[in-house]
Amino acid sequence: MTDKRTIDAYTTRVAEYLSVPLPPEQIEARMAFAEAVVDGGYILDLGSGPGSDSAFLQREGLRVRALDATQAFVDHALENGIDAHLGTFDDVTEVAEYDGIYASFSLLHAPREDFPRHLTAIRRALKPQGVFFLGLKLGTGEHRDDLDRFYTYFSQTEIEEALATTGFSIDQITTGVGAGLAGSYDGFILVLAHA
Repeated sequence: MTDKRTIDAYTTRVAEYLSVPLPPEQIEARMAFAEAVVDGGYILDLGSGPGSDSAFLQREGLRVRALDATQAFVDHALENGIDAHLGTFDDVTEVAEYDGIYASFSLLHAPREDFPRHLTAIRRALKPQGVFFLGLKLGTGEHRDDLDRFYTYFSQTEIEEALATTGFSIDQITTGVGAGLAGSYDGFILVLAHA
């Protein structure tokens, strides 16, 4: 994610971001991801924000590398004991490195045409049978929200087809509605899959 306006929106709202409660579906899906990854597994929190999920996954016994494009988020995560790094989706260049990759509402900031390329890189970075968590907002088109963040919206069918094309097997899909940082209520989808 390299959209400066989106990064700027997050840079000035670290505390606000941390105060947004997770919907129960997301809390359950995050736990399901942690349980699906091999004990003590090495995971990438891709688009990790300020590191809340990374901290949870560390407490669950996983080894976590966090990657985010917003320096303020990376700084907050580092201050809280997370192995956090500044970077974009294009910095996922590893091969068979991770037991799991957790992409919670991060890839929705990438342009639609880049989505297949990013999924391919994620698939390549996972070990065989590695676990992939994907959280996205449901909808159509690309546009900016009230905070000037860029979003790409997908239908459930588009997501299922993109994952299948990339060689993922879907294990679980959960949908729901929740309020985000901008205060709007949006439909979302949470997918647990494996390579």
